[in-house]
Amino acid sequence: MKMTKIAVLVLTIAVALFVLIPSLSWADDGAAIYKAKCAMCHGADAAGKPAMKAPSLIAPEAKAKSDADLTKAINETAKHPAGVKSLSADDAKALVTYIRSLQK
Repeated sequence: MKMTKIAVLVLTIAVALFVLIPSLSWADDGAAIYKAKCAMCHGADAAGKPAMKAPSLIAPEAKAKSDADLTKAINETAKHPAGVKSLSADDAKALVTYIRSLQK
């Protein structure tokens, strides 16, 4: 009887985690962050929007920057909204990784 209750409890917890984990905000990846926070200014293809003075993230100048330089630009560029500047280190790293994938 006691083992059955424990097994049901473990199974319930496992199902709850299986359902909840994909929807947690920390499970975001670089593409989702880019689409939500960057694409409106830099474009879906990261080619930039000259009318807004939003630079291309796939231009040779951007490709030449180190990951640290891109992270610094994400966190410190004056024109970026607060939501971009306040990205966690993990989110900024995921975003840089996604930008690098667009540059290929």
